Amino acid sequence: MRFVLVLVAMGLLLLESGGIARRWAATSIASPVPVSASTTTKTRVDFDTQLKPIFQSRCMPCHFSGGQVYDRLPFDKPATIRKLGTKLFSRIKDENDRRLIEDFLSQSP
Repeated sequence: MRFVLVLVAMGLLLLESGGIARRWAATSIASPVPVSASTTTKTRVDFDTQLKPIFQSRCMPCHFSGGQVYDRLPFDKPATIRKLGTKLFSRIKDENDRRLIEDFLSQSP
C-alpha cells in the first residue's frame, strides 16, 4: 500500500512540475487543423431581424413607440443601441443575446 502511495505522489509531482506534460507534448504528433474562411469571418448581425426582437421582448413598452422613455432612448433605432453599448447588459442577461449584441457593436455601421 505504501508503494502505491509513493507512486501516486511521484506521478502528481511530475504532473505538477510539467514533466509529464512536456514529455507527452514532445512525443505526440500534432496535425494542424485547417481553418476555413467561414469560421474566421463572422456573419453580420441584422438589427431588425435579430436584435430588435430581443429588445422588444425585454424592453417593451418603455423603449418603444409610445413608451415613457422612447423620446430619450428609442430601442428601435440602431444608433441608440450603438450609443449605449454594453450598458444594455444590465437588463440583457442571456449569453446568446449578449453575444449577438457584442457582434453587432463590433461591426461597422
